[in-house]
This record gives sequence, structure tokens and C-alpha cells, in this order.
Amino acid sequence: MKALAFDRFGGPEVLHLAEVPLPPLEPGMARVRVEAAGLNFADVYRRKGTYHLEGPPPYVLGYEGAGVIEEALPPAAPGEDTPRFKAGDRVGFADVPRANAEWFVAPWRKLIPLPAGIDAELAAASLLQGLTAQYLVSDSHRVGPGETVLVHAAAGGVGLLLVQLCRARGARVLGVVGSEEKAVAARTAGCEDTVRSSEDWVERAQAFSRTGGVDVVFDSVGATLPGSLRASRRGGHVVFFGMAGGDPPKVDPRELMDTSRSLTGGDLWNVLTSSAERVRRAGELFQWLAEGKVEVRIAARYPLAEGAQAHAALESRATIGKILLIP
Repeated sequence: MKALAFDRFGGPEVLHLAEVPLPPLEPGMARVRVEAAGLNFADVYRRKGTYHLEGPPPYVLGYEGAGVIEEALPPAAPGEDTPRFKAGDRVGFADVPRANAEWFVAPWRKLIPLPAGIDAELAAASLLQGLTAQYLVSDSHRVGPGETVLVHAAAGGVGLLLVQLCRARGARVLGVVGSEEKAVAARTAGCEDTVRSSEDWVERAQAFSRTGGVDVVFDSVGATLPGSLRASRRGGHVVFFGMAGGDPPKVDPRELMDTSRSLTGGDLWNVLTSSAERVRRAGELFQWLAEGKVEVRIAARYPLAEGAQAHAALESRATIGKILLIP
């Protein structure tokens, strides 16, 4: 089968379309014909060697996508929450490796049934980032009416969804963005105001809240963590869930104690703990999409053969919305 692969770490130029073996099908697994795969910064980090990859090259990227099951083998001993799948079922996934290919093989427990009205492109564009936004506003910090929120990278994939979910819950949102075009997108999504990342966003956050700082900061940049703590009020909360701008400096626990602030780390893989959790959380996301509470913006679609161009576009940070790879 054809897959977007690479043999060494480096820039987008290391990516190429290659013939790789079709993974074997084992009990409890399904072979899925991929219709769309979502491109994420995690794919960039793996291509660069920042994230660990197992096994020898060629490496195939991709963890998110959607398609149609072509063959499914029941598990030898199915658990109570194991979903049932058959050929022809439409499914999505957010944490299955080697998805940048014509086909991939996945365990049943990691597949999510797609309801009517959610096509493959929408699922591939929304699952990983949508499930991330879902747990951030529901688990990491339960956003409530009247709260003030600062969202870093507010025009990014997760950022745009966070802004919409916070607004739907009655919060006021200040978005940090990198350009005027992204400011427009963030305000359209529901930001009451925006501030450039090159400006004094800490001071703007303190003024935005009228209480010396916002109630919660969602920080996916990492290097901005010290400023995020200052931007939150005394007794406020910072949720750290990404390092798009580099590793954060160390935080002195004494500072948290002296200001009664709290710092929470967030990782999607710690909440996708079972098939039932995947289906429940995805169901909530799909309901929001169906009701129009959140909208997903697709920035561009690239065939697998143009994967290098897709990676370059993502790394340029000029795109607004999700980039899809289409086998």
C-alpha cells in the first residue's frame, strides 16, 4: 500500500510517498480504508525526532482520521465495553498510529463509530483537537458562566474550539493570536477581544478581567507559562497542555503557594482510557457539531503525495483551521 513515509528525521523534505507492507489483521482488529487523515503538530514533532518513534524506518506518521472498515476480526475474548464492528462500518479514530496511508489496522477499542451527518473529513478534522478541547473545559477546568478566560493560540485548531466551547458556557474570552487575520478568526469564533502574542498580553489579560487577572489560562505554547501565571488572578488557574513554543521554564511551587494559584497539566491520552470513554466523549463532541455549538474550519486538503507541502504549510503557522491529508 502507499503511505506518507520518511527514513530519517528532518524537515518536510524527508517525507515521500512509499510502498509499505499492509499490516497483518489479528483478532480484535479491523482494517480500515482511510478516507481522510488529520495533520497535527505532533506529526511534525515525530518527523523531527522530538517525539520518540518505535521500530526501524520507514516511519509512517498520522494518528487521527476516518474511513470505512473493509475487514474486521472479532476479539478472542471481548470485554463488556468492546464495541462491535463489521465490514462497511464508518469509523473515526484519534490515537491510532500509521494513519497517513491508504489503509491501517487498529484495535476495535480505539475505533469510534461515526453517526449520520458526520462525514470522514469532518471526523478527521475534529476528533483529536475536539476531544482535547472537550476534556480541557470539562475535566481540567470546568468553565462556568461569567468566568474570564485567556486562550493562547486562539486561532489554532484547539484554540478555535476552546473559544467556542468557553463562549457556549457563558465565559468571556481573550485570545492571544499572531496576526490580524488570526485575530479576525478568533473574534468570529467568540473572543470578546484579542491581543497579539508580540504585545504585552499579560497586562491586557489583567485589564480584561478587572480583578487583576483572568480566572483560567489555557496554555498550549509552553514557553509562555511564567506569563500565563502572572496573567491569572490570585487563586486563578493555569492549564498547560502543549509546547508549541518550546519547553516551559521550571515553576517554583512557592510561587503557587504565595498566590494561591493552581497549575494543571493536561494530556488527552490520560482521559481516553477505554472504548467506552472514547465513544462517550466523541458522542458529546459530535452532538455539539450537529447542534452548531462548535464549527470546525478546514484550511486545506492535500493528497498523500503532497504531504511535504502540507507539513510546510502547517509549520508556517499561516493556516487557520485543520489541514487534511487525503489518500
